[in-house]
Amino acid sequence: MRIFGRTLVAILAAIGGLCLLIAVFGAWTAFSLRPEPLPKKLVLRLDLNAGVIEAEPTGPFGRFGGDANVLTDVVEALDQAARDPRVGALVARLDNPSLGMGRVQELRDAIAAFRKSGKRTVVYSTSLGEFGGATLSYYLASAFQEVWLQPSGDVALTGFMAESPFLKGSLDMLGITPEFGARYEYKSAIEPLTRSGFSDDGRRSLATLLEAWTRQTVGGIAASRNLQPAAVRTLIDRAPLLADEAKAAGLVDRLAYWDELEAGLTANDTKIVDLADYAAQQQADANAVKVALIRGVGTVQQGDGGPGGGDGMSAEHLTQAFRDAVKDREIKAILFRIDSPGGSYTASDAIWREVGNARAAGKPVVVSMGDVAASGGYFAAMAADRIVAQPGTITGSIGVFAGKLVMADLWKKLGVTWDSVQQGENAAMWSVNNRFSPAAWARVNAILDHIYGDFTGKAEKNRNISADDMDHLARGRIWPGEEALKVGLVDRLGGYAEAFVLLRELARLPSQMPLTLVQFPRQKAPYEYLSGLLRKGRLPTEIADAAILGGRLRQILTLSAPFTELLESRGVLLSEPAAAARQR
Repeated sequence: MRIFGRTLVAILAAIGGLCLLIAVFGAWTAFSLRPEPLPKKLVLRLDLNAGVIEAEPTGPFGRFGGDANVLTDVVEALDQAARDPRVGALVARLDNPSLGMGRVQELRDAIAAFRKSGKRTVVYSTSLGEFGGATLSYYLASAFQEVWLQPSGDVALTGFMAESPFLKGSLDMLGITPEFGARYEYKSAIEPLTRSGFSDDGRRSLATLLEAWTRQTVGGIAASRNLQPAAVRTLIDRAPLLADEAKAAGLVDRLAYWDELEAGLTANDTKIVDLADYAAQQQADANAVKVALIRGVGTVQQGDGGPGGGDGMSAEHLTQAFRDAVKDREIKAILFRIDSPGGSYTASDAIWREVGNARAAGKPVVVSMGDVAASGGYFAAMAADRIVAQPGTITGSIGVFAGKLVMADLWKKLGVTWDSVQQGENAAMWSVNNRFSPAAWARVNAILDHIYGDFTGKAEKNRNISADDMDHLARGRIWPGEEALKVGLVDRLGGYAEAFVLLRELARLPSQMPLTLVQFPRQKAPYEYLSGLLRKGRLPTEIADAAILGGRLRQILTLSAPFTELLESRGVLLSEPAAAARQR
């Protein structure tokens, strides 16, 4: 009875907390919908240090996640501001935010388009690096007409590197044996568990990516700063550069403090307005054609992300989003934005199916790739009418891996014994306590062969690539966007602007027809989310945890649970290599 009473109290407390959150959310929303009128003369301020994300979390409480800029909001606001006579300039704050190559190139494109209006663009940094690499940050900064740097700052244009920890030695010491299969030699995501360093194929794949990124970065900086590519490469090898060195080299235009720049920008009664506030007051063109915007961000997974929206690419959400967009008669086409390293095979396949269904229903689908659309992320994309990627987007990785970590020797060292009862020859094949039997290992390989064949077969058909060519470009190999274009994995290089061109072509719209993006799935209010859970007979995670208190206690009392949750790998995954490519 005591457990029941505590459980009931926990449930009621959780419900009360949710109700309070809903009330706070409603009050906050009402307040935020009353912006101040825009001044007659303004300078837009873009705080890139707050981050630039692909999308807000999709759950009802996702808007509480912070002040990061949403990429589409930035791109659309800059496009509108370029035509707005009230906007005289754009100023950005940029030090060293965490941005991937795809987002940086998307922002560079948007800034370049804004500059064509003849309006001033300035980026200000206190330091581009400060004891850390900032190659991508400077690559982005160079897109602005003027680069201002605090006199005490530096420019760490030091290039790129890829590194990964390899755990085989530690696993050997602990008595943990990795048993994984992959298709094929470039599918290196499992190498940190099975090797002591990169394989030759894995190293070659990463080297190709970094060479492409370096070439693109050097070319972009050289063009923006009126320098020779060879000179930029020399500066990379010299960096990090002190402020006066960076100015002398032509990387920086002026050394000054923020208040000096701000004073100049606000002369003649000009006001500085945050880009987010400006964007919130822009009205969609009444004559614009509606295009569904469906975002797939994060690891591909079944289910949903819970009340906070999660950080996964949910097959449940996306398949429903495609079905809703197809049913909506006002929607004339679909823009599918993907930023995902892959994940569940079955979830990727479910999304792939809905992309094809949308096309069959007469709704053109264009995929726009972000930082990465690899493995399961590419699987979901390949059924689209057209695929657009940035030159530096990581894509491809057509392959699969699966397996588990066997902890039998670890248990012996810890003095832990296990016993089991089973019915079925392979009932225990995914247990972490025993190695795969020959029969079970044969089944694992049969599954891997089937999935790889399904993946490559669909890619051959969707992309009109021969089996021989697919054998060369698949096998788990990653491709930078510019190379993916050459081998036929994508159709165009660019970002949202290029995707809009293709959407108009496919929907047979005039080339200058304005488009307005309508987000699918629609953001639900908290009360709608809770009502939906009640209709489905489900509870939010917080309440469900209290309702199964006995199960939680049983997990805590089981000695092996923490190790199993941390180390056990089940299911079949389509994922990109695990090495982290970083700016240095």
